[in-house]
Amino acid sequence: PHTGRLALYLLGLRAPCPPPHPHRLLVTRLKYYLEEDWTGSQRHGHPLTSYYQYGLGVLALCVHHKRVREEVIRRLLTAQNHGKLGHSGNAVDTEAVVALAFTCLEQRKLVGSKLAAELQAATHRASRGMAEAQGPDGVIGNIYSTPWALQVFLATGTCQTEPEFSKALAALLENLKAFGTAATMAQVLPVLHSRSYLDIASMHCQEEPDTLTPLDMEPLPEVPGNKTVQLVVECPLPWCYELRLYDRPVLVPASASLLDVLQAAAALEPHDFKFHTQDTPQGPFLTQVLGLEARQEKRNYWQLLTAPDSPLQMGIADYRPQDGTTVILRLSEW
Repeated sequence: PHTGRLALYLLGLRAPCPPPHPHRLLVTRLKYYLEEDWTGSQRHGHPLTSYYQYGLGVLALCVHHKRVREEVIRRLLTAQNHGKLGHSGNAVDTEAVVALAFTCLEQRKLVGSKLAAELQAATHRASRGMAEAQGPDGVIGNIYSTPWALQVFLATGTCQTEPEFSKALAALLENLKAFGTAATMAQVLPVLHSRSYLDIASMHCQEEPDTLTPLDMEPLPEVPGNKTVQLVVECPLPWCYELRLYDRPVLVPASASLLDVLQAAAALEPHDFKFHTQDTPQGPFLTQVLGLEARQEKRNYWQLLTAPDSPLQMGIADYRPQDGTTVILRLSEW
C-alpha cells in the first residue's frame, strides 16, 4: 500500500486551502491503506511499508480532522514503547512523525482523555529522546531528520525551553543546500517559518487570488572535466567472512552524484558490481549491493560513509563526492 505517498498528498492538499468539499474518497482510501499496511505485522512484526509511513498516515487523517480508530493509534503507541521505530537517523524521522501524529490527535481532541494523556507522555519521551540524539554539530539524527525533530519542538511548544532547538536550527541553516527535492523542501520550509505540519490543521482559509506561478528551476551548472572516486563495499561478520568485498576507482564526470558513481561502477568491465535502490519520497534509497540485501527483519542497512569513518548526511542522489574521495558502502546493524 502507498500509505506514505497518499498521506503526503493529503497533507499537500490541505496546505494550500482546498475547495470546501472534502476529499472523502482519498481519506477513505488512506484508512483502507492503514489497515492493509498492518497486515504485514502478522508476518514481519511491522507494517508492510514502515512505521514512518504508518505514522504519516495517522498524521494526515488528523490534519483533515478525521477520527482514527483507537486500535490504529495504539499500534504506534506500542511500537514506540517497545523501541521498534527504526535506527540512527531513520529513528528520529519516525519518532518525530509519530510524535506529530500523537500531538495532533491530542490537540484536536480526537481521542478520549485517558488515551490523550498516554499520547502526551509518549510525545514527551520522544522529544527528550531527540534532544539527547543531537550531535555536537547540532544535527539531530542526520541533516534530513533534523527538520522533523524541530517540527516536534514547535508543535509541542518546547522550542522556547529546549536549548537543542536553536542549535539544531543553526545547523539546518548551514546545510540548506542539502534540501534539493520537493519532499525534503516540504519538511524544512515550515520550520524556517516557525511552523509545523500541525499548523495546516488550524488554518483559516479565505478567498485568495491565484498568485501561484510556475518556477523555472535552473539546471545544476556543468562542471568540466572528470573525477575519480574510490568505491569500497564492506560486509563485516556475521554476514560475510571477508570484510572488503569491493575496492575500485571509478572515473565519472566532475559533477556526478554518488548515484552516478554507482551506475558507472556497474557499467565497468567485468560487470562485478551490482546494486538496487528503492524509490522513497526522499529520493532513491540503497537496498542491495553485490547481491546482499539490507532487510529490516535482519536489523541491517547499507550505511554510506566517506573514509575513514564519516557517515554521509545526504542521499545517494544528492551527495556529490569530490575528486579523490573514498566512499564506503557498509552493511551495518541497527
